Amino acid sequence: MTTVIRAAAVQLAGVVGDVAENLRRLENSIDEAIRRGATLIAIPEFATSPLPFRPETYRSVLPATNAAVEMLATTARTRGVRIGGSMLIADRGEVHNRYHLFEPDGAVHLHDKDLPTMWENAFYGPGSDDGVFDTGLGRMGAAVCWELIRSQTARRLSGVEAVMTGTHWWTVPTNWGAITDRALGPLAQYNRYLSEQAPVEFARRVGAPVLQASHCGGFTTDFLLVPGIDATVRYATSFVGATQIVAADGTVLASRNTREGPGVVVADVELGARPPLLPIEDAFWIPRLPAALRMYWHQQNACAKSYYRRRGRAAGLTSARG
Repeated sequence: MTTVIRAAAVQLAGVVGDVAENLRRLENSIDEAIRRGATLIAIPEFATSPLPFRPETYRSVLPATNAAVEMLATTARTRGVRIGGSMLIADRGEVHNRYHLFEPDGAVHLHDKDLPTMWENAFYGPGSDDGVFDTGLGRMGAAVCWELIRSQTARRLSGVEAVMTGTHWWTVPTNWGAITDRALGPLAQYNRYLSEQAPVEFARRVGAPVLQASHCGGFTTDFLLVPGIDATVRYATSFVGATQIVAADGTVLASRNTREGPGVVVADVELGARPPLLPIEDAFWIPRLPAALRMYWHQQNACAKSYYRRRGRAAGLTSARG
């Protein structure tokens, strides 16, 4: 048996490290979604702050009980809706990118992102749960950003009736000069296509609708060069992709590209597990990633994991203690 509900996804233009301001913006967007009839609402990955590799970003690491959790849980309970999104949480001596799904009855379901992406490794460590939740709407799954393009994620969410996700997907640098711009142009174009297609291809392999909420706008970050050394260069970039509501067959029901700025998309979506249209590949990645993108991923993973061990974990835990 299937259920049709009105769903929404929020596209956020956040302020780095300013949790209070980002919560204010989220609360306004969630209120808009509810006024438009939505009862299932996705907010982005790192909903409490964008995540450039900058010192002020560590201010967004929170304890497990915090103002963001309280606001979202209260809204879900008092407005009779379900809200899902992730934030950086310090717990038992580690920091995690923790997805929360809040239900109207007070239940809260948690998923820690399994593998941090690139410089995200400087802020948090990997999780190990399956991200499958038994909810009042049936079995739902959580998949955060690049979890959407890995086969292991599609396998662990096989059989769910809906997938909640949020992204924080950036592109190549825009401040490294004309030669770099020309060299990285094809990679930037493919990365943008990949970000926009990720929820579509994932829905086709899982057989369930996907709600994806994105960040938008430009930002500047430091870019680590060598593992074990804190040398960086300035990296100006922007978020790519789209906030989308996608049906189980991959049909895009509502979409707002990151270039359109902050906003809310709403659509009626049919929940329920269906036979997938495409098989899950016997490979690590669902799409074919160019060699340059895979090298970038491995290089930044190595640099940022080293930083987390040496400095990042301690900085996040200190922030969470207040």
